[in-house]
Amino acid sequence: MKNKKLYLLLVMMLMGALLLVACGGDTTEPTAEEPAAVEEPVVAEEPAAAEPTEAPVEEPTEAPVAEPTEAPVEEPTEAPVVEEPEISITIWADDTRTPILQALAEEFQATYGVGLVIEQIADINDQFPIAAPAGEGPDILIGPHDRAGGWVASGLLAPVDLGDKASQFSQVALDGLTFDGQLYGLPYAVENMALFRNTDLVPDAPETWDDVIAVGSALQASGDATFGLALSGTTYDAFPIMTSFGGYVFGQDDVGNYDPSDVGIDGEGMVAAGTWIADNVASGFLSDNTDWDTAHVLFETGETPFLMGGPWALDRIRESGVPYAISNFPSGGQPFAGVQGFYVNALSENVLLAQTFLVEFVATEEVMMELQTAGNRASAMTAVAAASEDPDLAAFAEAGAEAELMPAIPEMGSVWGSWSDAFSLIINGEQTPDEALANGAQQIRDLIGGAAAGMVNVPGSWQAASGACEGDWDPACEGSALTEADGMYTASFSLPAGDYEAKVAHDGAWTENYGVDGKADGDNYAFSMAADGTVTFTYDPETHILEIATE
Repeated sequence: MKNKKLYLLLVMMLMGALLLVACGGDTTEPTAEEPAAVEEPVVAEEPAAAEPTEAPVEEPTEAPVAEPTEAPVEEPTEAPVVEEPEISITIWADDTRTPILQALAEEFQATYGVGLVIEQIADINDQFPIAAPAGEGPDILIGPHDRAGGWVASGLLAPVDLGDKASQFSQVALDGLTFDGQLYGLPYAVENMALFRNTDLVPDAPETWDDVIAVGSALQASGDATFGLALSGTTYDAFPIMTSFGGYVFGQDDVGNYDPSDVGIDGEGMVAAGTWIADNVASGFLSDNTDWDTAHVLFETGETPFLMGGPWALDRIRESGVPYAISNFPSGGQPFAGVQGFYVNALSENVLLAQTFLVEFVATEEVMMELQTAGNRASAMTAVAAASEDPDLAAFAEAGAEAELMPAIPEMGSVWGSWSDAFSLIINGEQTPDEALANGAQQIRDLIGGAAAGMVNVPGSWQAASGACEGDWDPACEGSALTEADGMYTASFSLPAGDYEAKVAHDGAWTENYGVDGKADGDNYAFSMAADGTVTFTYDPETHILEIATE
């Protein structure tokens, strides 16, 4: 309406100007009437009037006689393009996804008259549940599926209907964002582990773990490898071995929801996997060092022919120059799958516009291909994953086609510490698989039942060295728990010289934890002991900041 009024006003002004010219005859405007004077060939029958015929002819074509009538006519059609839209939707994204989304802004605004504001937020997972209830959250955000479960339970996410486009996405991607039978997001990437092999040492992919042992042992015997396989962790990173033997973390109900009352850590499959790992560590086939970086260095330097790794390691493996190929895990082993998605804030005033943007502008093969390339993760859209020009991403997509979704339930935070400790005890030969896993599973059940409710702990790489705990990074270890006094939590421990890391954990689990500067899920605190001495931890529950004093 504003454009129409502006246009009518300009037309009326133009008509008024022309009316003045036609009726004026005023000698105060000779310049404007000069073209008419030039058009009168009978003004002079003087043959020498060459200059009057040239100069005036040039001036009318150069002088702004026609411009005043043209410029105002074009302005009304250009002005609406630069006008700020009355409505905009805001997206919280990271620096990788921001440029891709920003490129869609002009088309979205041209189509719906709605603006698009992209904000780069470094800690989306932590900020969203705080900002959304306060009315300061985005309309759309990006995040992992295992955090989305909590957001759905808190009523912070709106359902998303992909319509016919749902069939274009992998089932594992859709399942990852489905809670209680309802889809709550647009999946755009799936990440999972796969089996790397050194193709100079192992040309063909092994089909079973027995094949892995046979090939790796032969390379060890010939001196071409130090270890047949190196583990880069004891839980997530070793999970494909566990699932090969039927191991699981939580059981599932009839509709696929995880059941926290069904803890599988001490199940028959987990025990069988623990036995396989213990036997191969004892034989020297497996290294007893489960450090992530160490395992990758062993593979990159040719000291082990196999590595269980994820797409997050692609850049460093490529840079190492080791010849490699990627394949499925042997014996039907399945990794955990993580799904990245776009979510709509249920408390937004623009829920329908946000869903329209996702379905019509993001859920396209072109945009999904850009997201896949930029993120170095297999696309959740099956056609895009299959058409990837990067064979590594296609291989990861195949390896994760039937991957087991990371449980997106709060109880998962009670699993990591005890699960890790159990396998560490198995690998170090300190307990049998039956004993270690039975104890670990019971600790998990106790934590889920609230046995450690109210505990404030400082798990880290210092726990075992202090003698307070059997293993490190155990949020449920009673020996490293802090004691409350005058509103603060504190405790002191004897430690040998060395470099250590720690962070704060509540209730004996990782569900609620704080790192540097009191940030939820933040970076580990680092501290050093120049000599054998005492470390004192002091935690402020108001600021969540941990102070570490050494002497």
